Amino acid sequence: MSQEWNIRIRGDCCAATGNGFADGTVIVSRLVFGEDGYRREDYAEAQWDEALREGAVSVWRGVFRAPPPTPQEAIRKETVESLLRELIETDDEANRGLIFILAVMLERKRILVERDVHQRDDGMRMRVYEHRKSGESFLIPDPELQLDELDALQVHVMERLGIGGRGEEDAGTGGRGTVNSEQ
Repeated sequence: MSQEWNIRIRGDCCAATGNGFADGTVIVSRLVFGEDGYRREDYAEAQWDEALREGAVSVWRGVFRAPPPTPQEAIRKETVESLLRELIETDDEANRGLIFILAVMLERKRILVERDVHQRDDGMRMRVYEHRKSGESFLIPDPELQLDELDALQVHVMERLGIGGRGEEDAGTGGRGTVNSEQ
């Protein structure tokens, strides 16, 4: 089970040549499943061979962006993204709906972009998200939520983010009034 939650970090060099990517380089990424679980490989567009598509769970093109220097944080605030990362690390199946909702929130904020959806052999639908800035891949199981489950999940998200009497700006959700509100 732990392999379905792991974050796959974008490579900083080509899987074919080992040469580092320059900022702005067009890359082709592929996700493959092997004995050790999911593995992400990134290729410079010039090194991509369509034969590599065979056996891949997902393939997508993107642009390599060099990561910005990390700023010093005096106090770390709980944000949607940090909560998502924390829950993924705990690897608790009970949080599957919460993880999915947080990923969708980050997609709406244009932090994550959905790259692919595929169905595993056991019937579980997996969504492949990529972080726009860092290039990390997130494999998120789709819990196929029902409408009657959303209210309780919304309350749970708000509790975890510390939203209630204070504004959401502090919680890192972009100032929306509720989890399911429009931007």
